[in-house]
Amino acid sequence: MSTDSPFGGPPRPERPQRPQRPENKKASPLTITIFAVIVAVALFVFLSNFYADILWFNQLGFENVYWTERIAKLVIFLIALVLMAVPIWISMRSAYKHRPVYAPTSNRPDSMSRYQAQLEPVRRFMMIGVPLVIGIFSAIAVAGQWQSIMLFFNQEPFGTTDPQFHLDLSFFIFTVPFIGLVNGFLISIVLLSGVAGLLTHYLYGGIRVEERGGLTVGKAARVHTAVVAAVFLVLQAVNFWMAQYETLTEQNGIVAGALYKDVHAVIPARMILAIVAVMIAVTFVIAAFTGRWRLPMIGTAMLVVTMIVAGGVYPFMVQKFKVEPTQREVESEYIKRNIDFTRMAYGVQDAEVTDYRATVTPEKNALAKEAANTTNIRLLDPNLVSPAFAQLQQFRGYYNFPQTMDVDRYTIDGKVEDTVIAAREVSVDPNDSWVNQHITYTHGYGLVAAYGNRVSAGGRPDFMLGGIPTTGTLASDESYEPRIYFGKESPDYSVVGGPDEGWEDQELDHPGTGGDGEDARYTFQGDGGPNVGNFLNRLVYSLKFGSTDLLLSDAVNSESQILYDRDPRDRVGEVAPYLTLDSNAYPAIVGGRVQWIIDGYTTSSNFPYAQDQQLETAVSDSLTNANDVNRFGGSVNYIRNSVKATVDAYDGKVRLYAWDDQDPILKAWQKIFPSSLEPMENMSSELMEHVRYPENMFKVQREILTTYHVTNPVSFYQADDAWSVPSDPTTDAKVKQPPYYMSLQMPGEEKAAFSLTSTFIPAPSSSGQQRNVLFGFLAANGDAGSEAGKKSEDYGKLKLLELPRDTAVPGPGQAQQWFDANDKVSRELNLLRQGASEVKNGNLLSLPVGGGILYVQPVYVQSSGATSYPTLRKVLVAFGDKVGFEDTLAKSLDAVFAGDSGAVTGENDNGDKDGDSGETEGEAQNQTEQEKLTKALNDANEAIKKGQEALEAGDFAAYGEAQKALDAALKRALEADSAITGQAVPDQVTTNPEGADPSAAPSENAGEGN
Repeated sequence: MSTDSPFGGPPRPERPQRPQRPENKKASPLTITIFAVIVAVALFVFLSNFYADILWFNQLGFENVYWTERIAKLVIFLIALVLMAVPIWISMRSAYKHRPVYAPTSNRPDSMSRYQAQLEPVRRFMMIGVPLVIGIFSAIAVAGQWQSIMLFFNQEPFGTTDPQFHLDLSFFIFTVPFIGLVNGFLISIVLLSGVAGLLTHYLYGGIRVEERGGLTVGKAARVHTAVVAAVFLVLQAVNFWMAQYETLTEQNGIVAGALYKDVHAVIPARMILAIVAVMIAVTFVIAAFTGRWRLPMIGTAMLVVTMIVAGGVYPFMVQKFKVEPTQREVESEYIKRNIDFTRMAYGVQDAEVTDYRATVTPEKNALAKEAANTTNIRLLDPNLVSPAFAQLQQFRGYYNFPQTMDVDRYTIDGKVEDTVIAAREVSVDPNDSWVNQHITYTHGYGLVAAYGNRVSAGGRPDFMLGGIPTTGTLASDESYEPRIYFGKESPDYSVVGGPDEGWEDQELDHPGTGGDGEDARYTFQGDGGPNVGNFLNRLVYSLKFGSTDLLLSDAVNSESQILYDRDPRDRVGEVAPYLTLDSNAYPAIVGGRVQWIIDGYTTSSNFPYAQDQQLETAVSDSLTNANDVNRFGGSVNYIRNSVKATVDAYDGKVRLYAWDDQDPILKAWQKIFPSSLEPMENMSSELMEHVRYPENMFKVQREILTTYHVTNPVSFYQADDAWSVPSDPTTDAKVKQPPYYMSLQMPGEEKAAFSLTSTFIPAPSSSGQQRNVLFGFLAANGDAGSEAGKKSEDYGKLKLLELPRDTAVPGPGQAQQWFDANDKVSRELNLLRQGASEVKNGNLLSLPVGGGILYVQPVYVQSSGATSYPTLRKVLVAFGDKVGFEDTLAKSLDAVFAGDSGAVTGENDNGDKDGDSGETEGEAQNQTEQEKLTKALNDANEAIKKGQEALEAGDFAAYGEAQKALDAALKRALEADSAITGQAVPDQVTTNPEGADPSAAPSENAGEGN
């Protein structure tokens, strides 16, 4: 084809060929099938988790919790999705519908026209897709706040009003958070829909940037902008109005709550801002129809100026010139509000404060009337004896004990005995075979308990419950079920009920077995988990746990159940998602079953005038671990121990009891989940006997009382009587001393009660110096009584003893220094360290007895052997500056109280009772050997003293005799210790530190086979 022009002009360029549109090819059946299979598999995996959850909740009987929470989230999600997506779609649709239609001014389209042409093919998709995507993400965020929304619609009154607005406290706890959430979400809707609409106006010419500069806004875009601005200002007015209520929970002043500046400047300013914002919103609506923007622009500038002046400058001036010159006087009223409401929020308003005129001079026979206290002094440290429990009661490598034991109490022969107790849980090597991990070793076996106030010969725990099968006073009932399928250390999942499940050494403790036991299988008889007998369930749980073995193993049959989520705290957390759970779940024997008891708290951070607490900081001490602290976290300013929960260690059954049924937050949750909580009346008498005051609650309360024991606002402002929790003197780290459970008869009380106790010392001065003298002693009564469904009136009573400031009663740190600096203590500890043995200081207990404060600390010794464990060797006692360091508590008390304390100690009851303690025979002989050991150590101590005197006098002959006497004494000590522990005596005994080890611990097999 010629390209020459017939008129002789230049040749015309060829018209480009339009590319051929490719023919539509239909997808092959194989491609469609593969795609359908992938979608089906993905959907099945997604839905399998829901199905597994339904099975789990149904089996546990809490399906109402599952469906209520999921339905609530779904409804909230759908409402939020519609509320967000529809306005954005309307905004974009309106902007497109009212786009300007005009003829182009030239043959060349402008850039916006090109953008419009490119967007046109996907315009419909964008109009729907953009609002939908934004709506989904926003709705997910709002659904996560389902608890605040549900509480608002089911709120209960507190029956108490705030001192500023005179509104019921439920308004601040339930309504203010809800309105803040809704208003914030509406503001997001307005802003996002406004931005989406303005972008659409811009893309389609409703808003144009002229080439010569300037901005042209069409009428539709102008009206759109005005409406968005008006609605935004109205919502902002709601924000300003609600912000006045939020001043009552602010934490940025000298104390929490609305102070003088807030009441007289901030609150009025926020009311004014709310009114001004509404007025300016009206001007924007007027401008939308008149096109006159001068008035709303002036109004907006006025709002900004008002915010600066009324919201910033004026409050600053009030604070600077009115408050600061006379802060103590003008803030006194508001500090008083903070004190009262903080004490109310943490449940310490009824703490009984008593002046305790403590003496530091011990008097003879001072403890003669203190038998209720001295017989219950705990010598067995639950934080040190785990290795002893393991060596004497673990038996097999697949069992394990926790590092820290629990303290409880049991009634034995009519007497309440403090006990150190722990569960013998299963511990499986993660590198072991799948069958061993999930089929064979499925459960632990029994509780092990020892008397808290005494030890057996050799310093070992005096067991009242132990062995396999379990024997002892606490297991006398034939219905006792010792097997522990649900515990803190249980495997992530186990399949039970099959032919190879549940190996256990049932005959380990029977005479004649040599301690080796007989292999036995135990098949789970309870209803503890979903059935995995059918193919669908096995497939679902194989996907959940990523295990093909679970799907293919022949160890799974039609009767098999799968047990998972076995940690008691995890199970309670799943069925009660509204609770904050205590860091520790502790075991108890209730009705012949091992029950884990967990304390649940309802909390809030919106209590008016209450000082907030960081829970992680409040509960951290020398015994807490990071995992437990992380699970009990957040900032709160209201807390109640509203629920007691139990988890059956055998079948995992969870029961929730409404412990504080007067708590309005718990009442609201009971309306939301009406069938999940049982009334306290359903608690058995045995369970009531083992309920104790919760540890985390007590830690939070003692942290509050470091400051809020002061109720006078002037003294509070001056901080002239601030306290602190002492550091644990038994560790080198500067961490708080933990509270201790013990049976204690407080001064003025008629009987002893199982209590949780702690002490206070003065807060550090501004220079950082701290006096370690005692200012306060706090105890919480933890005895709930023994009447079924009715707690004792004294349960939870806080008693605070305030000590005199003119008497320097030693604090825990100073008492520990008295111990460490005492010459006798130092010499005998050095002897105990012979042969690389390690001396371990037990917990330092503080007791208000004898008219003063008595400190008691058990001293343990552990040899360097792989199978060694700490054994109690000495007892340290201090009263004032007097120190006792003897083999027994009674002797140490006598040494401090002028040779005769008059005390009756729990050691007087030492010995087996009907063979229940699990100790070996020959206790009397062991006691004699213990006396020999004590005498030998005393002789060695005397020989060291004579040797030092001989060296100072230059008498080397006398020094040589003293060394011979020391060697002989050490040899006798080792012989006596060997008779007690069963370890062989070394061939040579010298005063060389590499030689004798008078503190050698019992061998691995000591005490077994009983």
